[in-house]
Amino acid sequence: MDDPDVAALETALGEIWTLAHRFGLDPYPTHFELVPASIMYEFGAYGLPGRFAHWSFGKGYYRMKTQYDYGLSKIYEMVINANPAYAFLMDSNSVLQNKLVIAHVLGHTDFFKHNAYFGPTNRGMVESVRLHAERIRQYEFDHGTDTVERFLDAALAIQDHIDPHLRFAAATPAGGEPPRTHPTSPYADLWELGTEAAAERAKAEDERHAQAQAPPRFPAAPEADLLRFLAQHAPDLALWQRDILEIVRAEMLYFVPQMQTKICNEGWASYWHAHTLRELDLTDNETVEFANLNAGVIAPHRRSINPYHLGVKLLEDIERRWDQPTPELQARGIQPGSGRSKLFEVRELENDLSLLRNYLTKELVDELDLYLYEKQGNEWIIVEKNWEKVRDGLVDEMTNFGNPLIVVEHADYRRSRELYLLHRHEGRDLDPLYAEKTLAYVQQIWGRPVHLETVLNGDHMLFSYDGTKAARTEL
Repeated sequence: MDDPDVAALETALGEIWTLAHRFGLDPYPTHFELVPASIMYEFGAYGLPGRFAHWSFGKGYYRMKTQYDYGLSKIYEMVINANPAYAFLMDSNSVLQNKLVIAHVLGHTDFFKHNAYFGPTNRGMVESVRLHAERIRQYEFDHGTDTVERFLDAALAIQDHIDPHLRFAAATPAGGEPPRTHPTSPYADLWELGTEAAAERAKAEDERHAQAQAPPRFPAAPEADLLRFLAQHAPDLALWQRDILEIVRAEMLYFVPQMQTKICNEGWASYWHAHTLRELDLTDNETVEFANLNAGVIAPHRRSINPYHLGVKLLEDIERRWDQPTPELQARGIQPGSGRSKLFEVRELENDLSLLRNYLTKELVDELDLYLYEKQGNEWIIVEKNWEKVRDGLVDEMTNFGNPLIVVEHADYRRSRELYLLHRHEGRDLDPLYAEKTLAYVQQIWGRPVHLETVLNGDHMLFSYDGTKAARTEL
């Protein structure tokens, strides 16, 4: 940008910041920086500036940068959930484009600050990832780049298999003894000989003996956080390998709230960038440019859900219904004109799943022409337009971020420290080749044979990998 453009953008930044607060937004202090496309796409590929190096990030960079170079796609902005927040504007954007991006970013940073799902996130993750990268570089120096990269390959292959809802409970020993009752006198037990009480005591003693003979199952309950379990319990890992698993898990947990709230977050930011730009004193040309740009951002996609579009439509529908409540809503205590306050409540409490469950109505499904479809033969066929089934189908697709739910069922399978995983099948089969390749990465970390129980084409199957060959067994 030329200097006059930068000056105009600085002026607009102050106006947009003031408007955001006038609307009731409360964003984090936000540091904006103009960067070239190469830097924008590098940050986009890595997710965070300063993150550890891996070939998969470079692959992502070249894919996105090539699409940009050929005019197939474009990143307008990148914003980092931190306090203060960091945002990057592309220096090749027009002044109007960057005005819209600034307004959009402040919507995001307000959402980061106030949405419940972002509450536990590490607001200093930019500094944390730099420390992580330094540790991994040291491991590469100590153990060799190829060795560390091969282990990172395995860790990143299963990075989605974490449990963001994990709560720690006080450990109770498996098979622990029942509470003992204390006799009322030194001779009380003598009076119970031959009685029913004595028989019950003998039975309890037999059960304790049987428990002592059979080792308790480990883990005591299925464990959904595969990365955490491997980091803590893989038998032969070195400390640096456990640390890398914890690094990958910590960085993945940082991204989880963004995955949980894509529709809410983008809808919130798009809603406010539109309201903000309409308050600015734009030229005629800027007004037309804004209309075209905004229409492109929130346009529906042909074969997938555009989170910007669905998010905005949901928020606008909520605001309308709470501003003009039906008699049914008024009977629930909802007062006319409460739409804006309801939106701030939604911003604070909801994620994508709850937003769809609670606020996607029949009328909105019909208005947006939402439906479920699947490929039958060589054609894509609409299979469902019932609004409740469409809503539930969207929720199902987003549950666990669309990833299969894999849990650790047994870590001492066949009494030989083999790892037994269970796929909680919910109607979608795994890709067999992908599952086998991923299972090989799990075996690389665990160091002993691993197994995965699943359902494939209606049959119960067991995938196994022992470090040299894969096998499939029908159960």
